[in-house]
Amino acid sequence: MTLVEPQRDDTVTPSGWVRVCAVDDLEVERGRAALLGGTQIALFLLTTGRVHAVSNFDPYSRANVISRGIVGTRQDAPTVASPMFKQVFDLRTGTCLDTQGKEPMSLHVWPVAVDDGNVLVRWEGEP
Repeated sequence: MTLVEPQRDDTVTPSGWVRVCAVDDLEVERGRAALLGGTQIALFLLTTGRVHAVSNFDPYSRANVISRGIVGTRQDAPTVASPMFKQVFDLRTGTCLDTQGKEPMSLHVWPVAVDDGNVLVRWEGEP
């Protein structure tokens, strides 16, 4: 897990953004967990080069496991399936697309930018 202090590091970042890691630290279609303050986020690098950041906390199993989920697609939506109970979430919106018969819940989503090989997450403290 990548540990990042939300205050900033040596990289110059725009106000409200935090450098989490280098794009090279991520594997295509494999999740990586990062800790920002006391919040775990899951980062996903897709084959398109796009990076998504969602909560690592699975609201159904109540465990921090989303970064270990299976990346896929539903129609045009990039998705991650929870490794616990297999609910499928849209990586763009956090919406659960397949609740497996349970009440709808969603993942928190953070805006992500890639700048000069660095992954930046829009961060304004605890969600």
